[in-house]
Amino acid sequence: MKILYYKKISSPLGEITLRSDGESLTGLWFADDKHYGDKDIQDAQNAELPVFALAEKWLAEYFAGCEPKVNVPLQFTGSDFQESVWKILQKIPYGSLITYGDIACKIAAQRGLARMSAQAVGGAVGRNPLCIIIPCHRVIGADGSLTGYGGGMWRKVRLLEIEKADMSKLTVPTKGTAL
Repeated sequence: MKILYYKKISSPLGEITLRSDGESLTGLWFADDKHYGDKDIQDAQNAELPVFALAEKWLAEYFAGCEPKVNVPLQFTGSDFQESVWKILQKIPYGSLITYGDIACKIAAQRGLARMSAQAVGGAVGRNPLCIIIPCHRVIGADGSLTGYGGGMWRKVRLLEIEKADMSKLTVPTKGTAL
């Protein structure tokens, strides 16, 4: 069994937990994330690692309003479907937006299917283990709504503001599971 490591850091949007296998970053989430938390580091060791220093530098550039140029080695594990969604998320340009339906179309094309469920894509996006670096906050509903974000809707809005994304036609839900 491989040893896991973690480090908790402060950010302008609250405490962030970093997790690593010793070489790559395997997790990045906010303290009150809907899907990740202390249970994901209960057997990990608190440590200072070079990959954590790289992640902190990446985050510092990001929160300063710049597109980060630091290369952080990433390792994520999920189902084949989840991993295919996360790979598409990595290709969303800084400050850009994409819909769950757009991602579903890309997955369908990759798999030679006529269509793919945008809801299934939403489930995979929500399970992204490396928030911010794998930019799940750049995914929106087909109607321009800022649906779902495990770290909280206010953080999704703030992350898009940091990237200077065009939010002029977007709406923030006032009720529902996306909050």
